[in-house]
Amino acid sequence: MGHLRVYTIADVIARFKRMQGYDVLFPMGWDAFGLPAENAAIERGVTPADWTMQNVEKMKDQLIRMNGGFDWSREFMTCDPDFYKHTQRIFLLLHEHGLAYQASSLVNYDPIDRTVLANEQVDSEGFSWRSGAKAERVLLKQWFLRVTEYKEALLADLDHLGQNDQWPDRVLAMQRNWLGRSEGAILKFMLSSTSRVPSRHRSVSVFTTRPDTLVGVQYIALSVSHPLVVTLAGKDPYLKEFVDQALGLPEDSKAGYLLPGIVAHNPLSSIADMPDCVSAPLPVYVAPYVLQDYGEGAVMGVPGHDTRDHEFWRLHENTIPIREVIEHVNTPESLPANHDSDQHELYTKPGILTSTCGKLAGMTSHKASEHIVQSLSTSNNLAQRGENWRIRDWLISRQRYWGTPIPIIHCDNCGAVPVPLKDLPVELPKLEGEWFQRKGGNPLESAGDWVKTKCPSCNSPAKRDTDTMDTFVDSSWYFMRFVDPHNAAEPFSPEKADALLPVDIYVGGIEHAILHLLYARFVSKFLASTELWPSGGGKDNKAEPFRRLITQGMVHGKTYSDPRTGRFLKPEDLDLSVPTKPRMVATSEIPAISWEKMSKSKYNGVDPSRCMDAYGADVTRAHILFQAPVSQVLEWEEERIVGIQRWFGRIWRALDTLPAQKLDHQSSIPPIEKFTEAELQLYTAVQQTIVSVTTSLSTTFALNTVISDLIKLTNSITSTSITSDAILYYATSSLIRMLAPIAPAFCEECWERLHSPPSGTSIFTQPFPTRTDAVSPGQITQRCAVQENGKLRFAVGIPTAPKELIENRDQTDLTAWVIAEIEKTAEGAKWLESRKEREWMRIVVVKGGKTVNFVGYRGYFA
Repeated sequence: MGHLRVYTIADVIARFKRMQGYDVLFPMGWDAFGLPAENAAIERGVTPADWTMQNVEKMKDQLIRMNGGFDWSREFMTCDPDFYKHTQRIFLLLHEHGLAYQASSLVNYDPIDRTVLANEQVDSEGFSWRSGAKAERVLLKQWFLRVTEYKEALLADLDHLGQNDQWPDRVLAMQRNWLGRSEGAILKFMLSSTSRVPSRHRSVSVFTTRPDTLVGVQYIALSVSHPLVVTLAGKDPYLKEFVDQALGLPEDSKAGYLLPGIVAHNPLSSIADMPDCVSAPLPVYVAPYVLQDYGEGAVMGVPGHDTRDHEFWRLHENTIPIREVIEHVNTPESLPANHDSDQHELYTKPGILTSTCGKLAGMTSHKASEHIVQSLSTSNNLAQRGENWRIRDWLISRQRYWGTPIPIIHCDNCGAVPVPLKDLPVELPKLEGEWFQRKGGNPLESAGDWVKTKCPSCNSPAKRDTDTMDTFVDSSWYFMRFVDPHNAAEPFSPEKADALLPVDIYVGGIEHAILHLLYARFVSKFLASTELWPSGGGKDNKAEPFRRLITQGMVHGKTYSDPRTGRFLKPEDLDLSVPTKPRMVATSEIPAISWEKMSKSKYNGVDPSRCMDAYGADVTRAHILFQAPVSQVLEWEEERIVGIQRWFGRIWRALDTLPAQKLDHQSSIPPIEKFTEAELQLYTAVQQTIVSVTTSLSTTFALNTVISDLIKLTNSITSTSITSDAILYYATSSLIRMLAPIAPAFCEECWERLHSPPSGTSIFTQPFPTRTDAVSPGQITQRCAVQENGKLRFAVGIPTAPKELIENRDQTDLTAWVIAEIEKTAEGAKWLESRKEREWMRIVVVKGGKTVNFVGYRGYFA
């Protein structure tokens, strides 16, 4: 149902743009590689290729049945060698430019799927986003794409994407956070040792955003892969054992190994007149919580002002008091130097330096940071300004079968050698279903005939790389392939890319904000530096892939669970004979009801095919759009779909009241000045609906309000007393054309029924309605309900109030204007005349004149 929602949204916009006269490219393809397909195939004992083809066939049938207007002539699958040979070509381009490289690194490993995960594929609790398993940390040689080479552009160009609300603020914030630029300083801590330490390790550099806490440093912690640790582990068997065990610990582990005979020295100890505490030697630990790819792979431990450091220190140095050096700006007096921070809340924010800091005491954190960095950089070169980024290079290696093979050959003589372009694609070997009975791992490692090959450089025996690419590599560029899908020689031609890229409107889920979208931006910017897309979409586009981004919310299903155990209930566990009073079959108890993301494990999924069979594709589409704003979660309540069915029925019956017309629906409309008040009101309702619907479909994408606006217009048409066939036809034909992008099949039928003889042309050959200039602003009317002390007295049609009056906070002029317009009507003039002697306490105008309430003393009213 989630797929049906996103494709309905996209299809509505595409059809609307076509009716506006745009040349619209709205293609469809299949992102077919990846772990989900392989795991599903393993469960069923079939090949991933067979399982994928079955699902593509089923999904394509659903998309056709939903009345989607896709361009199927551009269809392709990412698992087709004709496609992934170009993915391999782009990989080789990245490799040629030094942006694809292999390195040994601590990586996230999924023990269930038995493959590596990118940082972005592990949630904040350390669990795999796919299998849900707790990710492990292992040291492996992997392929990376150097995303960090483009980090500055990826960050700076978010401002460009944020202009005119092109991208949602939430997505921009998520990408800024993931890029994670932070400014601070790199501080050098000198080391001394009773044992022999190589000269290249005589100091440790630390990046910090808080130089102001330097007096509070009480230890140094190094990552398990820090160069000094690697060197010492070769000599210290206990350290080596700790490092080996630490690889399997979670990143938030507080385990630590104290390096014997090695201490660090606070750089402030080299400056005169500093407090004595900075002269104390600092113990040096190896700690799994320190990340090698953060800063320099080392941190300065400040247990008095960092929660993580505090917990580590309490575990390893519990007898030594914690030093606090920063206090809140409003704290009346400094804390003692050895104050026990467990007795009060840890203060982790900037503030004022305490008396413990000697001559730095009383400085603000900002001023102290500036002073410390400046002093250390000029006196002993122990500090320099620096920055750190959260973003890391993109790990793309996957130890699985169902993905694009990495086009590299490993030779003992030549090393890693790119596969020649003439030999692309490197195709996956065809393996039988029995290969996938091993429940995970990489079958390619055992495909000996495929692995064994010749080195392209020296012709010696060599081996293919058995890793495949992360499926996000495919989706980082496949949208570009749509512009030239049958090009066998290149991913796409530069000419066609310039003609059709970037993508004007992209519709997708918020879950892709820092995966697919970030990677697509990186690859687009890279390809703009090559001959494939040298224009990058023009100077003003900044090589961005998507101009406008629309993020749709998820679809949640009604979920039943046992209130005692929390176990999710299957449909057969429930008695839904009375839908409003569900019962558990086994106990007759009332189940717990919640709205959850649709999933098989929660038994709350809805089959789109069944829904379309029951209600029709167009009714289902309209219901999806009407139930929630595009960006919000949609709680699927099927029982409410009957309201859309009834609305369509009213439109169909309304056609019975109209004689069939010719297609020239404007020619017989009488001059505006000859309209009756009822005719003008209906004509005005059409004009206002056109403006509102056009804005919703082109600017705000508030598609639920499109439905509500069209329902209101339907009410106006079916309740009017006018007899002018021309105006009724104009209103009805406008309604049907505005509804057509949402309900294409239904509106095609309505369009044929509206014309005699049948036009034989599609409604989508007709233009989308536009507001006419035949009605001046003063003629556009609205219904004004006149109340007296809160009671409705009558309603009249008055012009829409001028915009400047509505927007003015002082409503005095608007009130006078509304009263004057009411007085121009016969009913209004009569009523105001009968009350001209009354003194009103106040007159309240609501919604620009749609309601006006005359309020006075109760004794005045008859």
